[in-house]
Amino acid sequence: MLALRILVADDDAASRRFLLDAVRALGADGADCVDGRAALSVARNEAFDLLLLDCRMPGAGACEVLTELRQDVFAASRDAVAIATTAELDPAQRPQLLLKGFSDVLIKPCRIDDLRRVMALAPAYLRRLPVLDDEAALLASGDSTTMCALRQLLQQELVTLCNELDQLGQNGAALRDRLHRLRSSCGFCGATALSGHVVALQQLLGTRPDQAASAVALFRGVLMETLRALDRPQQAA
Repeated sequence: MLALRILVADDDAASRRFLLDAVRALGADGADCVDGRAALSVARNEAFDLLLLDCRMPGAGACEVLTELRQDVFAASRDAVAIATTAELDPAQRPQLLLKGFSDVLIKPCRIDDLRRVMALAPAYLRRLPVLDDEAALLASGDSTTMCALRQLLQQELVTLCNELDQLGQNGAALRDRLHRLRSSCGFCGATALSGHVVALQQLLGTRPDQAASAVALFRGVLMETLRALDRPQQAA
């Protein structure tokens, strides 16, 4: 399975080194650029799943790079998910960046968990996640008997959620609360794909609520796929 491809564009050497090492530690294939024009050239010629673009770079900042990239119908990374990175963020700047097409804003310095969160916004990342990860579930639950019991509880929770999802989709606060609780259950049960989609949907509800309907529909598909996997006989050692 091919690794997620991420482009890190940042003129600050320390930031660039941390971001590049971190995404590689998370299993991604990372490449880097030191200025905006170089980033635009590389993104035009190579296909990336995720772009981490510094707001202030020599030659062109994140907004200029993304605008030109989206306008180039032949660019290999034209449709890549883009994240703006910055060390300083004025409260009014975030909504402006989202309107320009960025999926999120990453404040530097950031943590590994912050990078994992934005990586989950790339559709290619979510497609690579297994529906059920027994090894992760065993590490979280301690033994296979407990894992099977927890998965039975998760199955019941998902059936209820499936029946209520349409109604929850009309109430952002209620849906966010349900997703918060579901995320813990997914972690204990190794429901890796669903957990990734929970994170992506949580992020979208907070930053782009106008896209919630399509995201909920995608989430429902993964929910049903997880239910089918849970419905298969589970063996306890």
